Amino acid sequence: MNDNYFDSEEYTKIDFTKTNIKKGEYDNCTFVNCDFQSIHVSNIQFLECKFIDCNFSNATIKETSFKEVNFINCKMIGLKFNEVHPFLLQMSFEKCQLNFSSFYQLKIQNTKFISCNLEEVDFTETLATDCIFENSNLKGAIFENSNLEKSDFRMALNFNINPEINRLKGAKFSSQNLFGLLSAYKIIIE
Repeated sequence: MNDNYFDSEEYTKIDFTKTNIKKGEYDNCTFVNCDFQSIHVSNIQFLECKFIDCNFSNATIKETSFKEVNFINCKMIGLKFNEVHPFLLQMSFEKCQLNFSSFYQLKIQNTKFISCNLEEVDFTETLATDCIFENSNLKGAIFENSNLEKSDFRMALNFNINPEINRLKGAKFSSQNLFGLLSAYKIIIE
């Protein structure tokens, strides 16, 4: 058991690249405009926390717990979410930059990606059922052997999902973005 327990605290404009974040459990805490870029945030538990305007780019998040965590307007480029602790994992993202991140083989059911940039993100073998990709850019995102059942892509942008190698039962698409499902067939849609 970790001795460091932080409850309902707010951290504003802290540069954790210069001030080490304490290992422990953060419960119902808010982080505003904090910098975690390229540091180790491993083996820390975040429960019902909010990260607003934070920079997590290239941070190491191995065995980190994100339980009911909201990321709002965060820069999260190159994160290996596939290394986080999977138990009770629940995250949501709004207006976040997640380019080049990986959710490989992760279970992220019911995750919301609202107005996010998800270019070149790896969703290979990801269990992403009941997810929402509203106004999110999925250019170059990789979907292979992914379970996307009941997920909502109606307002997603620039995705390329091959229905033959992904599970899509009950997934929602709009007639305007059907090309993202048919591009593998090299057909012309006008």
